[in-house]
Amino acid sequence: MENSLQNVLRDLNDIAVLQIVFIIIGAITVYWLVQKTLPRIADKLSGRWRLYLLATVPVVRLIVVAAALSMIISRIIQPTVQNLFAILGALGLALGFAFKDYVSSLIAGVVLLYEMPFRPGDWVEIEGTYGEVKTIGIRAVEIVTPDDSIVSIPHLKLWDHLVSNANDGSTFLMCVTDFYLSSDHDSQQVKQLLKDVALTSCFLQLERPVTVIVSEEPWGTHYKVKAYPVDPRDQFQFKTDITIRGKEALQQLGISFVNLPVLEAFKTGS
Repeated sequence: MENSLQNVLRDLNDIAVLQIVFIIIGAITVYWLVQKTLPRIADKLSGRWRLYLLATVPVVRLIVVAAALSMIISRIIQPTVQNLFAILGALGLALGFAFKDYVSSLIAGVVLLYEMPFRPGDWVEIEGTYGEVKTIGIRAVEIVTPDDSIVSIPHLKLWDHLVSNANDGSTFLMCVTDFYLSSDHDSQQVKQLLKDVALTSCFLQLERPVTVIVSEEPWGTHYKVKAYPVDPRDQFQFKTDITIRGKEALQQLGISFVNLPVLEAFKTGS
């Protein structure tokens, strides 16, 4: 066993310890600069360029880590294919037993970067948590919620949970604004009114259509205004603008809204 280990590892006198230290320091520095600099530059951009730049952050970080590890390993072991597989196999077996969940999250992170179900700048919902993907780390993804809370979700959770992506790497994110009205009104008139409200919003993305969906319910009439804001980050201001101006326009026509107790009673089935 000792002889085989000597055949794999370099002699202690041949190991460039100083070079390894410099590699580690350089990798940490580049990793930190990528983590801090690129998102700040992306925040100053808009549209697709912002999303494209944010999407490169996890890929560049992975390249930095892989390059540093390869340079360090080549300075510790004898540079042969057999030795490389022997070390990686032993290391993987040891880590698999000691840090099973952590290693699973790391592997899931690599798969995530390959499949790209979401990328920084996307608005996703995972396990009931909705927000913008801020960073994709080696072990976990960080999501910033509308309340400005940062939620860290290990990549392992993504194996068996549904992930809903609202914009999927594009600048187009559909917003749905709901109106619950009593049935005694002209539906065609209300539909056109709500569409006009959306079309005159300063947050509207003109490249995408505005749609109003109408459905009759036992408690009244349900209107859904579907439209796209200029920037996904404007979605809440966009919905607020449509809600406020739509409510004012409906009140001017004398149209009444469904009371909350009535609506909740039908939703719960009581």
